Amino acid sequence: MAGRKGMEVSIAVSEAVKLANVDVISAYPITPQTHIVEHLSELVANGELQAAFVPVESEHSALSATIGAAATGARAYTATSSQGLALMHEIMFIASSIRIPLTMTVVNRAISAPINIWNDLSDIMAERDCGWVQLFAINGQEAVDLTLQSFKIAEDPRVLLPVAVNLDGFILSHVIEPVEMPDQETVDRFLPVFKPVLRLHPDQPLSMGAFGSPDVFIEIKKQVDEALIGSQKVVTEVWKDFKNIFGRSYKPIESYKTKGAETLLVTMGSITETAMSAVDALRQKGQKVGLIHIRLWRPFPFKEFLQAIAGAECLAVVDRALVPGGAGGPVGLEIKSALFEKKERPYVAEFVAGLGGRDLTVEVFAEMADKAQGYAKKGKEMRYEMIGVRER
Repeated sequence: MAGRKGMEVSIAVSEAVKLANVDVISAYPITPQTHIVEHLSELVANGELQAAFVPVESEHSALSATIGAAATGARAYTATSSQGLALMHEIMFIASSIRIPLTMTVVNRAISAPINIWNDLSDIMAERDCGWVQLFAINGQEAVDLTLQSFKIAEDPRVLLPVAVNLDGFILSHVIEPVEMPDQETVDRFLPVFKPVLRLHPDQPLSMGAFGSPDVFIEIKKQVDEALIGSQKVVTEVWKDFKNIFGRSYKPIESYKTKGAETLLVTMGSITETAMSAVDALRQKGQKVGLIHIRLWRPFPFKEFLQAIAGAECLAVVDRALVPGGAGGPVGLEIKSALFEKKERPYVAEFVAGLGGRDLTVEVFAEMADKAQGYAKKGKEMRYEMIGVRER
């Protein structure tokens, strides 16, 4: 499989999991994640991947089994989407609180009701505070690379936390893209054999997450928070190692045509490349517009974010999830928090868009950039604006 090939992104992710030499895959199908675990089951059944494939009765059990496998010292993996992720909710907190290093692919899809199988980020944003490292891919190559990187991040003794790799449902998961697949020898050089720090073993009995009374509970939560904050150093180290071996570079916050830009679009996920095309078109018209996109969502890279927006007068934040009854979307709230203590800060225009798979075209991004600039000049007070809502 090594070399540059046109592949469905879901299949490419499965091949990356295979290259990571996982020991256990626990899975339950849900659209649009299913192709990932279907292909992994084929790889195991055909003898191409020496791993245990555990089919379970629900996503709740899928993550539970993955935690159990990782706790014994196995390199463990699962994948899910939308309602499946919601069903994992309580288990996600357990994984981080007992410091279980595992990787999960989240193929982002809207949360019902009404039932909707198309893309937005409402599923993972509902899990914002679960204590996991959370990464976002913008294309197929990044989905492959972040998958390989996620195992190394999670298993580092300084981290020992679960990692969620996010990719947009259908927009990314079901498209065929040219992807550079590495060979096994190179991956083995980058990703060493997992050496667990603590593990469940009959010769050395121990309990994980059994009971925490008030005199220890807050310390445990503090420990998880410190580990998650500290994981950013490891993430950047892993990205440096990855660049040295594979030649591709990754940063927590990526910038596009930000030099001299007065207005910056702020995006996450695969919509970023469409937004880049909008920036190109606006630049050709003489508008000073650029873009930054957030790759590392948790822990949030405050320092790198503030550096990336330096000099900008206005931010047009694009959220694909809504905080009902709040001030817009989770990304906008995070950014406003990051800017709160800054004496000189850019105007923040927050837009909630693309919910339930509504198309976000070049024209829509240009519209948001134009509106943001206009609102900033007028000094308009706004909580957020929903883009594309039809009148009755």
